[in-house]
Amino acid sequence: MPFYSALTTLATREAAEALAESLEGFDPEPTGVGCFEIEDGSGRYEVGAYFEEEPDDIVLALMAAIYGAAPFAVSEVPQTDWVAHVKRELQPVEAGRFFVYGSHDADKVPEGSVALLIEAAMAFGTGHHGTTKGCLLALDRIDREGVRARNVADIGCGTAVLAMAAAAIWDCATIASDIDPVAVDVARSNVAANGQAGRVEVVEAAGFDQSDLRSRAPYDLIFANILKGPLLALAPDLAANLTVGGRAILSGILTSQADELVQKYMSFGLAPAHREDIGEWVTLELVKS
Repeated sequence: MPFYSALTTLATREAAEALAESLEGFDPEPTGVGCFEIEDGSGRYEVGAYFEEEPDDIVLALMAAIYGAAPFAVSEVPQTDWVAHVKRELQPVEAGRFFVYGSHDADKVPEGSVALLIEAAMAFGTGHHGTTKGCLLALDRIDREGVRARNVADIGCGTAVLAMAAAAIWDCATIASDIDPVAVDVARSNVAANGQAGRVEVVEAAGFDQSDLRSRAPYDLIFANILKGPLLALAPDLAANLTVGGRAILSGILTSQADELVQKYMSFGLAPAHREDIGEWVTLELVKS
């Protein structure tokens, strides 16, 4: 049985959220509705709804007109086992000494690499995206420069690949957090699969708002591979929870957004130390002075 998607864009967050709320009462009832900012620097928002029955084009056109949205694009989406599909399609990723792979590629692990087993699942961070790869390259580089972090936090951890990478090369206390309970479950499974259950703790938290995160601060290395908006909001708390001389590795940043992020973090005492561009994405290393 096919599914149907209906997607549109709007100029403001308020209008997008109002349209998304209105879609919740659509007939036929959608199986899911999403609303998020498009990370292309345009400032526009996308709203999407998903249906088991084909939605009425006329009603969608009226709703788009009411909320000032672009016309809905309705598409038929065939049922696919996406996790199985991704497992077949994803190739291992090498980032410095790190080798990120799925169990279907266990025979490809190079000798001498730091191997991290990450299965395709409903959480961000398999290593294939330029942001995750950039963070792994930054970690590999600072380690080669002689940095040895003893207390590491991975904020917005997704699969926890960055927390596990740090724990794999250093004898350090490591905590990973995510606001999404699905990501937390995935991260804990990955930690167990990589034999790091006693070395990497995973907690559900928004930013640093969690008792274990607060009690273990300050940190000498903090990863935050999220997006521009959350990174800007996180700046004061991240700076407060970082040791003097400590490093922050930030990603989820488009090249057009990097300067704004640097200026924001400089206002809280973090100076830029290195920048890595991979395609349209940037990874920043900042040091607290």
